[in-house]
Amino acid sequence: MPRSTWTRLASRLLATLAPWALCASLAQAQLTPLGLWKTFHEESQVARSLVRVTETNGVLSGRVEKLLDPAFKPDELCSRCKDELRDKPIVGMTVVRAVRQSRGDPAVWDGGEIIDPHNGKIFSVRLTPVDGGRRLEVRGYLGTPMLGRSLTWVRVE
Repeated sequence: MPRSTWTRLASRLLATLAPWALCASLAQAQLTPLGLWKTFHEESQVARSLVRVTETNGVLSGRVEKLLDPAFKPDELCSRCKDELRDKPIVGMTVVRAVRQSRGDPAVWDGGEIIDPHNGKIFSVRLTPVDGGRRLEVRGYLGTPMLGRSLTWVRVE
C-alpha cells in the first residue's frame, strides 16, 4: 500500500477511536472523589458548603470553596477547631487531608482525616464514589469505620 493510503487509514482510525478513549477517561475520572461536591447537614439535609477535592502526588485533599448554609456567615471562622485551624476562615480551609487510594480496594480512598469545621472535631475518613460517581459516601470515624457516620455529598462538577 502506498504511504498516503496508510496515512489516511491511520487518520481515520485515530478519528474513530479518539472519542471513545476520551469517553472512557472521563468515565474513569467520575469514579474518583476528585471534583466539586455539595455537602449537606446530617440531620436537616440543608446544603452546607461546596468542597473541592484535588490530588497532588496521589494524595487527596478537600478545601471549602463556599458556605451555602444560611445559618453561617460567608466569613465564618472555625472557632471550635483545636489545631492550627482555630479561628481561621472556613472558606478556603482544607477539611479533607492526606487521603490516598486504598491498597485493598481501589474503589475506596482512605487513610486521611476530615475536619468538621462547625464543631471542630477531627475524624478518620473513607471516601467512596457511588451512583456512577455522582455521589460520594464520606464516612467519618474514630478507630474503626464501623464506629462512625456516613454523609453523602453530591457532585457539582
